[in-house]
Amino acid sequence: MKNFVILFCLLAFLSIEAQTDNSADCTKVYLIRHAEKDRTDKTNSNPHLNSFGIKRSLKWKGFFKNTDFDVIYSTNYYRTLETIKPFSENGTEIVIYNPSKIDYNEFLLNNKGKTILVVGHSNTIPSFTNGILNKKLYNNIEDNNNSNLYVVNICDGIDPQNSLYFVE
Repeated sequence: MKNFVILFCLLAFLSIEAQTDNSADCTKVYLIRHAEKDRTDKTNSNPHLNSFGIKRSLKWKGFFKNTDFDVIYSTNYYRTLETIKPFSENGTEIVIYNPSKIDYNEFLLNNKGKTILVVGHSNTIPSFTNGILNKKLYNNIEDNNNSNLYVVNICDGIDPQNSLYFVE
C-alpha cells in the first residue's frame, strides 16, 4: 500500500509538471500599440514617430531586453515599424500583416510554441487580442494611450491566460 501511495504521488507530480512546464507547447504573444506619432499634418495617414515616440520605442527595447522573439508582426506603417526598430535589428523575422485579413486560428497554428510580438494600432491590438483569445474582452485603446501591453499565454490543454499591463 505504501508503494502504491508513493507511485500515485509521483505520477500526480509528473502530470502537474508536464502541464505547467511544457514550454514547447506554449505560445506567448505580446501585443503593443505603436509609440506616439507625429500629429502635425492631420492629412498624413502614415506619419513617423515624434520625439516622444522615439523615446518610447527605446523604452520598449529596454522592457523587452530579456525577451527573445521568434517573430515580430507589424502593420506596414512607419509608426509601427519605427516602434520596433530599436529591438528588431538583431535579425528577428518581421512579418508584415494586414489586420483586416488576419486569420487568428492560422496565426496560432503557424506560431505554436513561439514567442511573438505584435505591434499595431489603437483599434487593431485589442481586436487582435480578442481574436486569439476567441473572446471579446478588450475595447479600443484611447487615442492618447501608447503604453498598453497585452500578454497572452496559450498552452495545449490549458485555457489561455491573458493580462493587460501599462508600461510608462
